[in-house]
Amino acid sequence: MKLVTVYNTFSAADAQLIRSMLEAAEVPATVTHELAALSLDGYAMAAGGIGVQVPEDCVALARELITTRAEPLSE
Repeated sequence: MKLVTVYNTFSAADAQLIRSMLEAAEVPATVTHELAALSLDGYAMAAGGIGVQVPEDCVALARELITTRAEPLSE
């Protein structure tokens, strides 16, 4: 199963929030480079950030969920 990065950030908390949101929607997700970013000051930027990855067959759904999470709810 190939994993694809669908989200990058420099914040570990932001990455975990996205991972949690995806898993709540039953999309398996993994956070990458988090430990290294927290262990070495400045490593997150050097590594290109902290990534959230999902299986290749879940990419479209994951990107849709990430995009729509910021939209306000209709009243």
